[in-house]
Amino acid sequence: MSVYTVYVEKAQSQGRVDCVLETADYVYVFEFKLDGTAAEALQQIEEKGYAREYAADSRKLYKIGAGFSSETGTICDWTVEE
Repeated sequence: MSVYTVYVEKAQSQGRVDCVLETADYVYVFEFKLDGTAAEALQQIEEKGYAREYAADSRKLYKIGAGFSSETGTICDWTVEE
């Protein structure tokens, strides 16, 4: 059985990361932008240092930015950085 830990609006010293999903082997850091771009979301992850606490972690880290459209109610743009 797999165990995942999910943090939503996880408070950090530079702000609140939208979502962090931790597994035994991976850490996923998500930032979501309403009517924004995936690039803007990734930029915020970098500028605010949301992934910094996982720098020494042995698990593989993924930073994921996603843009949502308020018009269509769907994801319009997403990108993943390792």
